Amino acid sequence: MSTDPITTELGHRPGKVIAVHLSYRSRAEQRGRVPQHPSYFLKTASSLTGSGEVVRPAGTELLGFEGEIAVVIGTPARDVSPEDAWKHIGWVTAANDLGLHDLRYADKGSNVRSKGGDGFTPVGPRLLDATAVDPKRLGVRTWLDDELVQDDSTDGLLFDFGLMIADLSRVMTLERGDVILTGTPAGASVAQPGQRVAVEVYALDDPTVTTGRLETTVVEGPALAAWGNPPKVDDAQRADAWGRPVEPAEKPFELTPELRERLAKVAVATLSVELRKRGYDTVSIDGVRPLVPGRGMVGTARTLRYVPYRKDLFAAHGGGFNAQKQAMDSVNEGEVVVMEARGDSTAGTLGDILALRAKVRGAAGIITDGAVRDAVPVAELGIPVYSSGKHPAVLGRRHVPWETDVTISCGGATVQPGDVIVADDDGAIVIPPALVVEVLEAAEAHEEEDEFVFEMVAKGEPVDGLFPMNAQWREKFAEWQASRRS
Repeated sequence: MSTDPITTELGHRPGKVIAVHLSYRSRAEQRGRVPQHPSYFLKTASSLTGSGEVVRPAGTELLGFEGEIAVVIGTPARDVSPEDAWKHIGWVTAANDLGLHDLRYADKGSNVRSKGGDGFTPVGPRLLDATAVDPKRLGVRTWLDDELVQDDSTDGLLFDFGLMIADLSRVMTLERGDVILTGTPAGASVAQPGQRVAVEVYALDDPTVTTGRLETTVVEGPALAAWGNPPKVDDAQRADAWGRPVEPAEKPFELTPELRERLAKVAVATLSVELRKRGYDTVSIDGVRPLVPGRGMVGTARTLRYVPYRKDLFAAHGGGFNAQKQAMDSVNEGEVVVMEARGDSTAGTLGDILALRAKVRGAAGIITDGAVRDAVPVAELGIPVYSSGKHPAVLGRRHVPWETDVTISCGGATVQPGDVIVADDDGAIVIPPALVVEVLEAAEAHEEEDEFVFEMVAKGEPVDGLFPMNAQWREKFAEWQASRRS
């Protein structure tokens, strides 16, 4: 993380970062409410940084950006008047008040986790001497990938800087280096991984007096750890984050008990045929077999990825509450833990203790294209386990547990969290959620036809014209169906 210019100027990190909620008329009109007084929240001092990268955790959706003017206290201020407040400002700079809207619900307005993350308050790149600028004649502009998305000035403020500083100083001492983010105008929105946000603060009367562009590139990083409030968004949150109405999201797929029961009754071979008819020919998890024949599974995927062993990486990621343990300790009822081990079965990727943990949490099963150790105790637990083999060695011989809940490759099949996994003695298959109902209904119809054909062949009928059925046999099949349902 790059050092911010305020810390460089002071020689130490500022003590407080205070952010203002609604303060621009354009933003208030966008939100549909105009406050009578300014309101505030605190951001962590460790969120301060300079230009560089900010991480949006995998599995989250709404990283909001807000271009702002930041003022920095130069001399302590306690119980000052609005008229005298500006004398206590040492510097002015640009800021980007970043926030992860996926966690806003978790802190009931305090924004501790949603806006307190490391790197979530970029400032800079230059500090402007407060005595050299007119606080009533400052502009702020924000670009998203070089498109101007925010353009306003202090003329649009509902509350001027002096009022904000005086208001805060009524109850606290504003110390040298404290940062006040003075709010954002209309146009704040969401940035995706790969996009770049730039913010500039400048003097309206002399645009050469400028902070320069504060540039932040969004990158995707590891998912948040499994404990604590999980990321969560809804359409109202999306609309708020994007700064515009968002079309209602489709209702997410739910693997209901009824669908589970029906999928368990259909052969994986039949599901494979129906998926192949629809162009899905690489959805079988090849090379894995049940540890105990006869134990099938149906569930939604949770994923775990191992990378090849490397001494330094294993030292950093292999011990403690690593990704392997996180996966087993967070799997929910009815889910299947699917592991990517690159088809390397020369070290275990699962043992009896973690298999027991998954069972206790209600997992529907475990699939790994690596090996299982403690094979007999694991088999005795009763939880369905599919693997590419057995091996006595621990995972550190070949694997580093790396990350959870990401898209992986297992047995040559791409698996995403939430995909539907069905397995029987023929093997395991991955069904995209959007296809589950369609493929299941087709497979059920397919198996009814196969049942009829099997019955006819058992009676001595030749397969020519029966398998597949011609028009004559189709007619007899319809009569057979009707008789079964009457």
